[in-house]
Amino acid sequence: MSTMNTQGRPTGVGEVGAADRQTFTGNRALQQEEGLIFELDSPGSNGVDFDEPEAFEERLGGLKRRGRIGLPDMAEPVVMRHYVRLSQKNYAIDAGLYPLGSCTMKHNPRLNEKTARLPGFADVHPLQPQQTVQGAIEVIDQLSHWLKVLTGMPAVAMSPKAGAHGELCGMMAIDAAIRAKGEAETRKRVLVPESAHGTNPATAALLNYTVDTIPANDEGRVDLEAFKAKLGPDVAAIMLTNPNTCGLFERDIIEIAEAIHAVGGYFYCDGANFNAIAGRVRPGDLGVDAMHINLHKTFSTPHGGGGPGAGPVVLSEVLAPYAPLPWTVDTGKGFALQETAEETGQAPFGRMTAFHGQMGMFTRALTYMLSHGSDGIRKASEDAVLSANYVLASLKDVMSAPFEGPCMHEALFDDSFLKGTGVETLDFAKAMIDEGYHPMTMYFPLVVHGAMLIEPTESESKAAVDLFIATLADLAESAKRGETDRFAGAPYLAPRRRLDETLAARKPILKWTPPAQAKAAE
Repeated sequence: MSTMNTQGRPTGVGEVGAADRQTFTGNRALQQEEGLIFELDSPGSNGVDFDEPEAFEERLGGLKRRGRIGLPDMAEPVVMRHYVRLSQKNYAIDAGLYPLGSCTMKHNPRLNEKTARLPGFADVHPLQPQQTVQGAIEVIDQLSHWLKVLTGMPAVAMSPKAGAHGELCGMMAIDAAIRAKGEAETRKRVLVPESAHGTNPATAALLNYTVDTIPANDEGRVDLEAFKAKLGPDVAAIMLTNPNTCGLFERDIIEIAEAIHAVGGYFYCDGANFNAIAGRVRPGDLGVDAMHINLHKTFSTPHGGGGPGAGPVVLSEVLAPYAPLPWTVDTGKGFALQETAEETGQAPFGRMTAFHGQMGMFTRALTYMLSHGSDGIRKASEDAVLSANYVLASLKDVMSAPFEGPCMHEALFDDSFLKGTGVETLDFAKAMIDEGYHPMTMYFPLVVHGAMLIEPTESESKAAVDLFIATLADLAESAKRGETDRFAGAPYLAPRRRLDETLAARKPILKWTPPAQAKAAE
């Protein structure tokens, strides 16, 4: 099938030989072929001349460099074109719908970016005297306030740098509370549902707790009876993700909280999916003792590629005394950071980081909150859930949903609709690249075979979601018709074809070697 451009002739993959057509340059129209930056090296072409220095006494202890240091030389236009061309090969939320489940790849309002770049925020330094950064500390204080309001929790630790760091913070506060009660030797077991995020058991293990898995029921939620059967005086906590990784709200969450508290344990909630319930549900009302919040998801901060991130942790009244330093306080004469246990009068377990958190993330998140207001945050959550349910309802007849009923902010499918087609889950994902989409989250959560997890977020228009739905439906029908050639070698139209992922994992090439050296090494 071909489509019409706004002007001009029909184009599309249906043209004979369009996918295989070769060009002299290797370029494909505006998608330009680009070498590695080391391959573009042209010694002496850096456009900068340095005069020969006058005679001087060497003070390098005989370690004077004898040759080039291996960095490529090139003129400024070459450098600019190199990175611009590389950027054109990246998929981005500013380029199109980013359906990664569990990641909340939402639009980042430019107002937030503009605010974060204002002098006094962008150039603040953590070692400045506190009286010179009163505005920055006030931002942290205000953001802390609204996080407590949104969650119904009395305290928050602002310094954790990401979600997993926040998990560690929350569990360290729980660990500190357990030690304060003299129960460190007896409470050594942490319960983790199968539907929790994968970092949850890793965090518990890092703190030397034994991880005890709770199975999921047929509805994709915590098996309540199996959970209660595992309770005992040796249980330190449960680490539960809500909404969980299947995109479902844990209906029994209040009963779970009451049961864990009845045996003296604590309730850690993974708040990575807070984008589904912000403004609608306060975790504090559900009995949660600690929960991290991914500012870079729920409150729109650019993320991906390892950062930046921020994972503040809200804490219940029983855990508040153990919150890590520093603490932000309004003294009545200004704002201050309490950086010692003596200043707090409580028992903080220590510090999570050298300084005070991610200033740029705090500024962006507070801007998002103030520009949306309580009604806007609530509406964003509602629209995120609506979008996911629209995807689920539209595709469940052509794809296969493992669980009955509506979802929260992400729609989960499995690969049973591909059974007997000769098309694997990975093939389906690679074919999405040819259609101009980054694949959804694949093979996660692990409780579902061949999982495909889709999170459209509230940012997408109905038209964008409709096109995405139509594309997946077309791919699904194509697979069922036996059109395996569309999938087996996909992607066909990307700058690079499909990798041998097994070989790449087992024998990664992590360093560029000049061709002459590589040939000599052979």
